[in-house]
Amino acid sequence: MSLFITFEGPEGSGKSSQIALLASFLQARGFSVVTTREPGGTPIGDEIRTCVHNVANTAMMPTAEMLLYSASRAQLVGQVIRPSLNAGHMVLCDRFADSTIAYQGYGRGLNLEHLHQVTHIATGGLQPDITFLLDIDVENGLARRTGGGLEMNRLDLETVQFHQHVRDGYHQLAAANPARWVVLDADRPITAVQADLQAALLSRLEKVQAASG
Repeated sequence: MSLFITFEGPEGSGKSSQIALLASFLQARGFSVVTTREPGGTPIGDEIRTCVHNVANTAMMPTAEMLLYSASRAQLVGQVIRPSLNAGHMVLCDRFADSTIAYQGYGRGLNLEHLHQVTHIATGGLQPDITFLLDIDVENGLARRTGGGLEMNRLDLETVQFHQHVRDGYHQLAAANPARWVVLDADRPITAVQADLQAALLSRLEKVQAASG
């Protein structure tokens, strides 16, 4: 079964850990799973990731930042996501187009209509079947990042206010499309969040299988 599942959330929400656990869960149930991330996921995308996340690039303009993320996304969709879906795999992606709307739109204040247009070009109109929003208090999430000894990228070092705007943006996106989004409280133990992820996904799979059967 091909299904495109994306994971969004503020910094420190635990997306990478949850994706790895969910992929193992799905594989144990017989599904073929591909995991990837944004920006990156391809050699070209990884080069873009290095550039856009480099803390030394303080002069990067918001529009340039948005276009770099979109370029990485276009490469990922064409090289990994669409081919994987066409081959019948489940694709789990750590961030996708909603990140651009949340970070560059609500966070940076770029024109939302323009962002949607560029995103449509970058994705070829591809949208996730399910998007999990791993929600966490901004300051708690940033504390997780710094306390966990993780490498801090250029966006991690933005102000708390910036990250609050991003989180608010995510909530607006989820509220506008509740059929696609599943909002989970990520400020809990990993096992508790994973249990909710698995339950929500199994419920969705049952509906998809019932509709196709």
